[in-house]
Amino acid sequence: MSSSSILILIVCYFAVLVLISYFTGKEDTNAAFFKANKSAPWYLVAFGMIGASLSGVTFISVPGAVEAKQFGYMQVVFGYFFGYLIIAYVLLPLYYKLNLTSIYTYLKDRFGNISYKTGSVAFLISRTIGASFRLFLVAKVLQLLVFDKLDIPFVITVIITIALIWLYTFRGGIKTIIFTDTLQTLFMLVSVLVTIVFLASALDLNSVSAVIDNAKESNLSKVFFFKDGNDPQYFWKSFLSGVFITITMTGLDQDMMQKNLTCRNLKDAQKNMVSFSVVLIFVNMLFMILGLMLTQYAEANGITAKKDDLFPTIAMLPEIGVVTSAFFLLGLIAAAYSSADSALTSLTTSFCIDIVEIENMAEKERKRIRKQVHIGFSIILILIILLFNTIFTDISVIWELFKAAGYTYGPLLGMFAFGLLTKWQIKDKWVWIIAIVAPIISYILNSNSKALFNGYEIGFEILIINGILMFIGLLCIKRSVLTST
Repeated sequence: MSSSSILILIVCYFAVLVLISYFTGKEDTNAAFFKANKSAPWYLVAFGMIGASLSGVTFISVPGAVEAKQFGYMQVVFGYFFGYLIIAYVLLPLYYKLNLTSIYTYLKDRFGNISYKTGSVAFLISRTIGASFRLFLVAKVLQLLVFDKLDIPFVITVIITIALIWLYTFRGGIKTIIFTDTLQTLFMLVSVLVTIVFLASALDLNSVSAVIDNAKESNLSKVFFFKDGNDPQYFWKSFLSGVFITITMTGLDQDMMQKNLTCRNLKDAQKNMVSFSVVLIFVNMLFMILGLMLTQYAEANGITAKKDDLFPTIAMLPEIGVVTSAFFLLGLIAAAYSSADSALTSLTTSFCIDIVEIENMAEKERKRIRKQVHIGFSIILILIILLFNTIFTDISVIWELFKAAGYTYGPLLGMFAFGLLTKWQIKDKWVWIIAIVAPIISYILNSNSKALFNGYEIGFEILIINGILMFIGLLCIKRSVLTST
């Protein structure tokens, strides 16, 4: 595709999103922006969450990692499933019972104001880093495919990327996102299927059964790794990490939970979470098969692209065809923006509710502050993406994302676990110190794990370790008083 064709495609795509935002954002109120008036159909929320949970990182990095890591990522995905069940039947009942707008309000009720602010700041840091990683990847791909050819600098690409998100979320917020995520998930899945169909034809795999048999027979399709406990892909490490990644990055994350809290009632929210968790297994397996076929196609055609460059390089080859290239771009943009737009909204929500506490203000003042915060976080995302561009040059982004999440979400995991599993009160004023110390100790352990633990290499389970350290720290500052609940 030519640069002009790609630009036209992007403009048309965002014109559709802006049109959706026009109709869904007519009610420019905080209730609609933060909670969609608690009227969202659960099946739309579930379908849209597929795109939001996968994101552009999964779209690019998971297929690109198959060559090096085989199908081992599915071990993490199986852990996701059990994590979603815990969210559905442990966390969601709590959130609906307390009628929360920000889920971190629970920490205030359970421990005190310092814990509340600490949890909110941990989320703000976590989601800002996560959203920036995702958008960084997409901006790099768009820069390579379009803007480099037009001599447009990367900083302009990033500004355009964030400005487009702001444009279609600034009025409707989460109410708009429920509908745009549904459309974007559809584009993403169609893109994957169209690419698989092309690759199947190119590899002489003329039926669905042939594609499945090809995956079964390949040396790259190994899913389970049980032999070496020191291997970062060892099954129990990956599986348990998947469980806890889900609990923290979905169940303790304002971004993902804000969507669930838009459902009419708890039962609908649980339907959403359970159905979504089942579908997600099959969707991730599609990405594994796609990654395998991309690797095989690259080997057959002398293509040297690896990791995050593999899918974009093949998808934009002239011989792959305009239709497949167009769907790849739509899928990439849809996957990225379906997670990034809700991140911008949830960051705005958490900062307004948890830090500024706008619920104690007049409606007119609330709206004004909400819009200012929305712009402020847009600028912050731009600056962090530009910073990443100077730091990261050759990475597989999804693995870096999970590493970062292990340090930033760990304190949230420890705080919520302590609140739910014990009835102890704590000395609230010390919580923020423990929330800083636990990730530092985790980093030291991770950096020296081979020397300290006889060759054992820490992987995604750094999140669990961090959460345990936070939990132990809270035990150290517990008071000899139990909660009354």
